[in-house]
Amino acid sequence: MSPTPQTAVTTETKIMLSDPTALGVFGLAMVTFVAASSKMGWTTGTTYIIPWALFLGSAAQIWASTIDFKKNNYFGSIVLGVYGLFWAAVAMHWAISQGWLGPVDAKADPRQLAYACFGYTFFSLFIMVAAFEANKIFAAILVLINVLLPSLGFSILGIKHDLFSPLAAWSELLIALLGFYAAGAIFLNSYFGRVIVPLGAPCGFIRKGPAQARPATS
Repeated sequence: MSPTPQTAVTTETKIMLSDPTALGVFGLAMVTFVAASSKMGWTTGTTYIIPWALFLGSAAQIWASTIDFKKNNYFGSIVLGVYGLFWAAVAMHWAISQGWLGPVDAKADPRQLAYACFGYTFFSLFIMVAAFEANKIFAAILVLINVLLPSLGFSILGIKHDLFSPLAAWSELLIALLGFYAAGAIFLNSYFGRVIVPLGAPCGFIRKGPAQARPATS
């Protein structure tokens, strides 16, 4: 009597990951709120902003970005990663300027941060277009980011400082307040599985869909 053939059974374990967006947006809101306190004149200096920039502005957003990559959330992964890296670089800039890593070279030019802000503005304009098709709160935050970044750049370069410095301060404060609202809304809506706090429907300016193939030309 021949032995009964055994059939191999393959089992798959699917790891469910929660939506990290609330954490990432809270990180952005928190660091901009602390940074805005200096720009508004409520506090002074940047020394004690550095921990918030590293852990909330950077680590929280980058960690949330990696989870969004795994969840195939294209918007969240790119946006949170981009701004998380921004705050890591800004924190490093402040630390270097304050001599945390040793004496600063006499030829070092802190105005290079202005050009980093301009560079981030270029890409933030593209992110803003997508944000309009995410929700209205994200759209408003990206509009304000595109006010904040060039205002910071011009202020650092000393160009119309009396105009761009207050503009940077107020835009950063508004980013923080909208960020707190968005983080709370995302948290509650995700927890309860329905809309508790509205974020505003997408604007509907650009229809999302598969890329259209170009017709062949002779």
